[in-house]
Amino acid sequence: MTTRSTAPPRYPQVWTFRPPRTRLALWVGWLLLAVLFLICWRLMNANTLWWFVADAPSQAIDIGQRMLPPRLAYLPELLVPLWDTLNMATLGTLGGVLLAVPVAFLAARNTTPSMRLVRPAALLVIVASRSINSLIWALLLVAIIGPGLLAGILAIALRSVGFVGKLLYEAIEESDPRPVEAIAATGAARAQVVHYGIVPQVLPAFWGISAFRWDINIRESTILGLVGAGGIGMKLQASIDTLAWSQVATLLLVILATVVVSEWLAARIRRALI
Repeated sequence: MTTRSTAPPRYPQVWTFRPPRTRLALWVGWLLLAVLFLICWRLMNANTLWWFVADAPSQAIDIGQRMLPPRLAYLPELLVPLWDTLNMATLGTLGGVLLAVPVAFLAARNTTPSMRLVRPAALLVIVASRSINSLIWALLLVAIIGPGLLAGILAIALRSVGFVGKLLYEAIEESDPRPVEAIAATGAARAQVVHYGIVPQVLPAFWGISAFRWDINIRESTILGLVGAGGIGMKLQASIDTLAWSQVATLLLVILATVVVSEWLAARIRRALI
């Protein structure tokens, strides 16, 4: 006589979007974020003059009315500072790119000569450049070499090294290894392998990154004059200091037009080269 098993029937497991531990971690994360927000809000309230903030809309309306109409007769005086700003951005981008290319090849895993010494040093240069804003670079350089376009050019260049170097070394690491292995199998030297196997692959990315950085530097160079680094920013600072709001409006229109044109040019360059 055979006996049938009396084990309880198995029901399908209920599907959940996240396991319990993940849900608990998310709730704890949201709770910590809420606590951090409350702490920051309390600190902001302790150092904020709310009666002054309440008057901000009327002050903004008053300044806006003073800006209209823009003083278009001020435009001829802006041609030379605008040209200086464009030169600052262009020369700074060129210097940053020239410095970033060797740093990128030293930082990439597939081209660095040493993973223990050279690569960490190259990554440190990239991180140090990206962690300091161009305005801070300009402040330091103005204090060291004095005000003028040279400080602005060097500030743009030092800031561009990290941006271009990071994107370029990532493009180098993502290059297809098969052409590199094929060239190395012919007995080519390391420099020849890099020149014929990696450079052609990353060259389109290089031009695109350079054009994109030039577009960014056009925008950043317009404000470096606020700290004495030359360019149209010095005219903007002088107009604000003298409360010449109609001139400020003209300057803002010129800066806006310059940024729009530079973005259009950068997009056309990237489309043509990539």
